[in-house]
Amino acid sequence: MADFYQTGLISTMHRLGEFKGKVIERQLETYARIRPIALVLPCLSIEMDKPALRAIVEDLRHIPYIRQVVVSLDRADWVQFQRALEYFSVLPQETAVIWNDGERLSRLRQTLEEQRLNPGPTGKGRGAWTAFGYVLGSRKAEVIALHDCDIVTYSRELLARLVYPVVHPNLGFEFCKGFYARYADRMYGRVTRLLMTPLIRAMKVTLESNSNELLEYLDSFRYALSGEFSMSVDLARVNRIPSDWGLEVGMLAEVYRNTSLKRICQSELCEVYDHKHQSLEKDPEQGLLKMCIDISKNLFRTLASEGVVISQGHLRTIYSRYQRTAEDMIDRYHADAAINGLHFDRHAEETAVETFVRGLKVAGESFLDDPFGIPLIPNWNRVNSALPEFVDELREAVDADNREVLSQSASR
Repeated sequence: MADFYQTGLISTMHRLGEFKGKVIERQLETYARIRPIALVLPCLSIEMDKPALRAIVEDLRHIPYIRQVVVSLDRADWVQFQRALEYFSVLPQETAVIWNDGERLSRLRQTLEEQRLNPGPTGKGRGAWTAFGYVLGSRKAEVIALHDCDIVTYSRELLARLVYPVVHPNLGFEFCKGFYARYADRMYGRVTRLLMTPLIRAMKVTLESNSNELLEYLDSFRYALSGEFSMSVDLARVNRIPSDWGLEVGMLAEVYRNTSLKRICQSELCEVYDHKHQSLEKDPEQGLLKMCIDISKNLFRTLASEGVVISQGHLRTIYSRYQRTAEDMIDRYHADAAINGLHFDRHAEETAVETFVRGLKVAGESFLDDPFGIPLIPNWNRVNSALPEFVDELREAVDADNREVLSQSASR
């Protein structure tokens, strides 16, 4: 995306020319002495069997400015947790693996539930939230970055461009969202291209004027559903996030509520980006349809919390307007693919839009039945108020799990 235009409500950091890696990384080493960086990696146990994570770990071994790596491990038994500790032990940074399925973490979640501070079901949102708590408890970082573990095209450039705007002492940003082009022989990113963008634009036309700034803000992000962001630890303390697929939208909404627009930016991370692709399932509990429903419900509820009235009549208009807007976007993407010599399956694109319309209707009915839905995970300020020692207990539990495995390995 070799342009330098600033559009929308937030600042955009473009990728202009060749990445000056040595210069940028030297600057980051200097800045990170004042504002140390923690990298959070939400990770499923199955990722350790895939080449993407191996390449990420190999790159991280040579990155000098990250002080702390926190792996939030989900869907892992004891053996897989042991394997994860060995897998990530090659990293030179101070590294901790959070065993989310372990007994110590389960007891801590029970303590939260007893205080009516439910951290939600297993998922990326809860895993990220737990890792933020560990970073806060360790008191060793001023900036938190997060990216996924399935990035096939990972590079040192991606991480450097993600953290640079927040770590730089003179730029004044508290939150940075990553963006990129997702394509190979065809365009990917269907949920962003064919759901998120046309849905936001349909809402901007349909809903009352007091929703316009929030919707304009969301529409300013070139890849609102990207899994990569960095932020100050102060934002990590105050942000509430969803535990489901609404994490990315929910995070952007919380950032909008908790900091100034001039302190929010987006950064182009790389020339091209690829990771695993979700299937277009008919089951509303799986694949892109599940993602569509979770994202849409979160968006409806976020707007309602800002005072926007969304009635049955509004929803019917949104469904219709969304479908027409998405179909018009397909024409644009077809032309874009053609001039770049990319394969374009129009039938598959139209099928995706039809599937998303079904998901929108499910989300709309769910919203009307229960405007609150599953509560957002409480922010860490509230947890600290109710349980002042909790972040220390969390840190100690994670460290105890890690020590237990290491001591067993040493005794063999």
